[in-house]
Amino acid sequence: MGARFTLILGGARSGKSDYAQRLAAESGRPVLYVATATAGDEEMAERIARHRAARPPHWHTLEVPVNVGQALKANVAGGEVVLMDCLTLLVSNLMMDEGEEVTEDRLMARLVDELEVIVKVCAERGAHLIIVSNEVGMGLVPPYPMGRIYRDALGRANQWLAARADRVVLMVAGIPLELKGDGILSICADHR
Repeated sequence: MGARFTLILGGARSGKSDYAQRLAAESGRPVLYVATATAGDEEMAERIARHRAARPPHWHTLEVPVNVGQALKANVAGGEVVLMDCLTLLVSNLMMDEGEEVTEDRLMARLVDELEVIVKVCAERGAHLIIVSNEVGMGLVPPYPMGRIYRDALGRANQWLAARADRVVLMVAGIPLELKGDGILSICADHR
């Protein structure tokens, strides 16, 4: 794992999480898995349980829906892999925390503050950061204001992270397509 910061994007069921976990496992380093999901209903609780079961038992897990950066300050050790799955739910959690009066400007300010701390803590501690996020800008325009605020904020956050990442991968049907970095041929060759 040569990249210090990898952003993995893709649609629903594109293989993002599996690929991120494989990268973390293949690094040979200790892994801190940062889960941002919350079990708001039975179906989501089942999803979370499946994700927990899919992770190696020796990985440390930090379940934190908001204030991820602050939690990382207390939990990141040098040289490990920090795998955050996922930014999509972190944005949703921040948005719900803001409530019905959410504005894109206020949401983006909180989000950028959060992301700056996450990236900074990992860089300062020599941790390899992997962030998983959905690419939601390829679908329909949401018909309601909160949906548009969410889609736009996540898209801008993805751009913010991609500009700072050493490597950006887009997952399509389980196949990683490297958008930024230098390993395109080796990645494609791994998935024949």
